[in-house]
Amino acid sequence: MRYTFNKIIFCVAVVATLLLMSCGRKSDPNTVRIAYLPITHALPLTELKSVDGVKVELVKYGSWPELLDALNTGRVDGASVLIELAMKAKAQGIGLTAVALGHTDGNVIVVSQDITSARNLKGKTFAIPHRASSHHILLQEALAKAGLTISDVNVVEMAPPEMPSALANGQISGYCVAEPFGAAGILGGKGKVLYRSDELWQGSICCGLVLNDRAYLAKKSQLDKVIAAYKAAGKHLDDKEVALSKAKEILSQKDEVLRQSLEWISYSELDITKAAYADLAQKVRKYGIIDNPPTFEEFVK
Repeated sequence: MRYTFNKIIFCVAVVATLLLMSCGRKSDPNTVRIAYLPITHALPLTELKSVDGVKVELVKYGSWPELLDALNTGRVDGASVLIELAMKAKAQGIGLTAVALGHTDGNVIVVSQDITSARNLKGKTFAIPHRASSHHILLQEALAKAGLTISDVNVVEMAPPEMPSALANGQISGYCVAEPFGAAGILGGKGKVLYRSDELWQGSICCGLVLNDRAYLAKKSQLDKVIAAYKAAGKHLDDKEVALSKAKEILSQKDEVLRQSLEWISYSELDITKAAYADLAQKVRKYGIIDNPPTFEEFVK
């Protein structure tokens, strides 16, 4: 009985401590929490340690669903996230607002050495990180050029770090994913580039900086400073040596892999334009990713 009572007291104390920690974190208006996955598309975040009196806390996640849940529920104030995932959440009534891009272009379709055209993908297995992604759109654009549709390919969702090895061992015949995993598959000697994203969809939108609306209402002045600094960081990162040093902070890859990744990607223009968003909204409808994407006015600040 005494053991049980002590155990209950201990559990209550742990819960109380966690609640106090959580409340303390949320009560600090000068701390902004931004979620990310360790990919090159999140590099603008690496320059935001502190912004004009605002502390920026970067919170690393291991998967898109896990990150999106944190963003949707307000456990973080914002996130660098697949733009289609955020659009889908917005269409379902979640209060999210996109404020900047993560990058422009910068994705590649990687295939095994025996694939000579998208037509050779018929009947093969192809990996993407999520069905609500620009990588899914790019695959469908490539297939359309070859007279194929998505039903001609066995599409699987796979964690990005697993894709290069899955290609090398023949588990998949190709993939499209955020960097640096495209470059890793190519420089590992087993893969090659079938298409760059700019060859299929010029100025393609992939990831974006998205804020939780409740957090923005509570921390508007602080988050406005972070947004401005984020966009300025993008221009700084077009210096490839600067980008390489920042990539090393969040990515465990060889320099040659990171250098190749950074050759494909640009950070200089991170504004979400109405024309680019309209193109994205048309493609997510066309390829059955989102039936009712939010309008530019509803979703983009």
